[in-house]
Amino acid sequence: MKKREEFLAFSRPSLTRAELDAVVEVLESGWITTGARCKEFEEEFCRLSAARHSVSCTSATAGMHLTLMALGIGEGDEIITPSLTFASTVNIITLMGAKPIFVDIEYGSLNIDVRKIEAAISPRTRAIIPVHFAGIPADLEAINEIAARYGLIVIEDAAHAIGTYYKGRHIGATSKAAIFSFHPIKNITTGEGGMVVTNDGDLAGKLRLLRFHGIERDAWKRYGKGGNPNYDIVAPGFKYNMTDIQAALGLAQLRRLEWLNASRARLCKLYCESLRDVEGLDLPQSPAYEHHDAHHLFIVKVVGMPRDEFMARLADYNIGYGLHFPPAHSLSYIKERFRPDESVLTETLKAGARIVSLPLFPDMTEEDVAYVCSAIAEILECEKGKKQ
Repeated sequence: MKKREEFLAFSRPSLTRAELDAVVEVLESGWITTGARCKEFEEEFCRLSAARHSVSCTSATAGMHLTLMALGIGEGDEIITPSLTFASTVNIITLMGAKPIFVDIEYGSLNIDVRKIEAAISPRTRAIIPVHFAGIPADLEAINEIAARYGLIVIEDAAHAIGTYYKGRHIGATSKAAIFSFHPIKNITTGEGGMVVTNDGDLAGKLRLLRFHGIERDAWKRYGKGGNPNYDIVAPGFKYNMTDIQAALGLAQLRRLEWLNASRARLCKLYCESLRDVEGLDLPQSPAYEHHDAHHLFIVKVVGMPRDEFMARLADYNIGYGLHFPPAHSLSYIKERFRPDESVLTETLKAGARIVSLPLFPDMTEEDVAYVCSAIAEILECEKGKKQ
């Protein structure tokens, strides 16, 4: 097949005139830090998630940091989470002085295998952090049942899950907290940013204090019209507050969420149909329980040739790709500090050596998908011919 000349990016944010106008409006207003737009963005996110409280912050990593600190996670605690996740969650667990306890995944969905959670619980276990991988929800009903039985906290890593529903409810409505990401690769973006949602008013209050130096009132309440510039600090905090510039972008993106996710779903369906009969790939599988997938990533598992060679061949065809993610238990500092037991992570090891994320973004065309699929078929057929 003829190789394309223009590089096909792995991901690209979908930005329209509405996003640009929203940001310009904030810039022209003279108020660009945390203010009315952040408040509006948080309120809209409550409507989406059906959680009572939303707390915006600079990133999902910051949101995880604030949440673990507000919940008193610390030295000697153990946190159950899958190894197949981005390093940020494991980094924060470690930085809080706690220990990550890795549970295996289901190979098809790449989500935590709930059947393996109970065996990982010890007297030191404080929380379970499931990851809604690639936009497919983890089995929250089963996870919450285990957590309730052992008195554990459930904190959802919902970085991939804007627009994800589990048994008719948007992610974030049923656990202690859920943390979303607005990185440029995510389904909606604020450039960088995150949101913590919770039904716990006390927790939300602590998060708001911790995200801005420990000051109870943000700049809008202190320097806006009629505000009182005086303040007190009852506990030290961080500088994790979102700006109105970011929130304006997020609001415009949130209004387009249905279209953005529908576009992703359409492209994923086309990928599945086009790659269904291609030998040498394992395609993503959906869990049997009722859910609605946000289609954040389209991840294949390469079984017909070494994964690194496959990625190099994609580059030859001018196709971008991602790797989500190197298993966290394989990271050098995790191996040295915690010496995780790989014998209980068989599916993680198998998937971790094979996964490749293919290009997926809302403005991608069906012709782009067709090109990627044709290239993959040619690459794997060529590899098959070498072995015969």
